[in-house]
Amino acid sequence: MATLVKVVIEKCGYGYSAYIAQEGLNYGIIGEGQTVQEAIQDFKLSYEEMKESYAKEQRHFEEAEFDFYFDIASFLQMYAFAFTLAGLERITGVNQKQLGHYINGVSKPSRRTVEKIESGLKKFSNELSAVRFA
Repeated sequence: MATLVKVVIEKCGYGYSAYIAQEGLNYGIIGEGQTVQEAIQDFKLSYEEMKESYAKEQRHFEEAEFDFYFDIASFLQMYAFAFTLAGLERITGVNQKQLGHYINGVSKPSRRTVEKIESGLKKFSNELSAVRFA
């Protein structure tokens, strides 16, 4: 049975990176790309290459399945073209100044604030997905 592993997607100087964000596996993997999709594809390719390498060396390889997560700053930076801080404040209930601090890396949100942002965005997404036009 495969281990479920948390992978974090972050914005970086050259685009995006994806990396394993927990301990427990006997290997580590990183994926990089100019887009989120490229970083995820590179990550998955790195996983397959690691698996092949372990097989060639006849070493135990722990199978894994991956859940991909954005860090808050990277998500907010990625969607800055679509959301103003004022709009995000209305959607999430988190103060614009706080959101700005998260985007610029001045501070990191608490687990409670992360959940509040995620909940607000999911609610907004559900509302949008219910829209129908005549």
